[in-house]
Amino acid sequence: MSRLIVLAGLLWGWPSLAWAETAYVTDILRLGLHRAQDTNDPAFRTLVSGTELEIMERLPNYARVRTGEGQEGWVKSAYLVLEKPAQLRVSEVGAELARMREELSRAQAAQRVAEHEAERLSEAVSADADSSAAIGTALTRLKQENASFEARLETYRQSVPLRWAGAAFVVALIAGFFTGVFWLDYVSRRRHGGFRIY
Repeated sequence: MSRLIVLAGLLWGWPSLAWAETAYVTDILRLGLHRAQDTNDPAFRTLVSGTELEIMERLPNYARVRTGEGQEGWVKSAYLVLEKPAQLRVSEVGAELARMREELSRAQAAQRVAEHEAERLSEAVSADADSSAAIGTALTRLKQENASFEARLETYRQSVPLRWAGAAFVVALIAGFFTGVFWLDYVSRRRHGGFRIY
């Protein structure tokens, strides 16, 4: 007999021992939250469609629920659904869509900035390539000219140019003539006591 009483007590308290599940107020409805189990008293709060509730206890026609703010009370269980109502899903999808559009706008702006920077860098690389090509061409030309000058220098290294040789000969002849005249004058004056005899 005592076992039957314990079993009956467990069955009676079973709804309160069950895990709490989440439910939502169904579409296009305002549902009163009551303190009385049979919801005969005036509602102390009105719940709008899509309000998330935690079911604490479920009876055939009523359910004891807790709001997100921690308020507990009774509602008619016929107006609770386990899936989010369409209105709430649409509003969540709309919010997600707005967030994704904002992210897309930011991504497009970043892409434009990146494309502009890539174009600028491409132009800089092209200018550098053109400058490098011009420098390379000038360097090649200078190397060719240097090789030409070195070849000419090597050709004239063992020979003296005729113009230079002629100029040197004339300078030496003039210098020799004047040196001879001064030497003759010096020797003559020395022999004759410092007097010029001519």
